[in-house]
Amino acid sequence: MDQKDYIRFVHDLYEFNDAKPALNVNYSFRKNMDLRNPYIRERDLIVDIHAWCLMKNHYHLLLSERVEGGLTMFLRKLNVGYANYFNEKYRRSGSLFQGRTKKAHINSEAYFLHIGNYIHFNPLDYFSAGREWRTRTLTHPSKAHAYLMKYRWSSYPDYCGTHNFPSLIAIDLLGERPEKFKRHIMDYSGTNHEKIPVQFLLE
Repeated sequence: MDQKDYIRFVHDLYEFNDAKPALNVNYSFRKNMDLRNPYIRERDLIVDIHAWCLMKNHYHLLLSERVEGGLTMFLRKLNVGYANYFNEKYRRSGSLFQGRTKKAHINSEAYFLHIGNYIHFNPLDYFSAGREWRTRTLTHPSKAHAYLMKYRWSSYPDYCGTHNFPSLIAIDLLGERPEKFKRHIMDYSGTNHEKIPVQFLLE
């Protein structure tokens, strides 16, 4: 509904990725609404977050388990915890997220890169010069890249070398993949071709 709701969701991505009970669910980010240098504490991570994107009415995550059952545990804590916050703030009750969580098993590096790009390109649905990405083409890739760099609610800027919410994602566990990802994105966004097929990015 507003920027504070987005900030709270990002906070929950960090806070609930812990085998221990959340102790800081009321932490305030009022000062500059900034999470780029958040409080850091020791956590027993239950998942690694490789990519994420928060949209107006849903979210996308690329996760791997650190402990058995970690995916289920994390998503339950995230969905219930955020719903509790949202319901209290807006004086509503009941479920916030409709239906069951949709999951897809990633079984190859190519699919991993494809899903990462799919997640990061979702905000282009809000950008008139980028909506064609779903047809696997972009007429203005440089404009699309600039828009995604300004869209704070995803890990796209972090993958392109701009610290946004770096404490959320497990870049160190991906070896050189972030650099590959960055090269794909930068090559794609810097092209002078009038129209480029998105599958170039999804190889």
